[in-house]
Amino acid sequence: MNIYNKLTIAVDFDGTIVEDGYPKIGKPRIFAFETLKKLQEEGHRLILWTYRNGAKLDEAVAFCKKNDIEFYAVNKSFPEEQFDHSKSRKIHADLFIDDRNIGGVLGWGEVYQMLTNAKPYAQTHSKKKGFFSFLKR
Repeated sequence: MNIYNKLTIAVDFDGTIVEDGYPKIGKPRIFAFETLKKLQEEGHRLILWTYRNGAKLDEAVAFCKKNDIEFYAVNKSFPEEQFDHSKSRKIHADLFIDDRNIGGVLGWGEVYQMLTNAKPYAQTHSKKKGFFSFLKR
């Protein structure tokens, strides 16, 4: 993977990295931490993007750190960002991995396969033909 294929990936905690047991921390989902480690090794930036805050957020971050995952940022787009309560909490990321996706969260093996086997956008999407393209035959 080259430098231009590095992604910023926002990942939910409850129901995604771990089984949903909120406010407690559920058991790790199968291959979650292994996949996150591999993505970090490949140069992707991981952001923890979760509903948790305060002590519950600290517990989640510590749990991930105990499992060898330290996030680029937590509930923000970049580490230095200051949260402004008058603005939306939506963060900037290329992808969001969340159990609330349509169809639910995929297995972590599927997530990794989708990210590593995907062809660049330009190879999978050809330029649309214009309305009068039939005249150029």
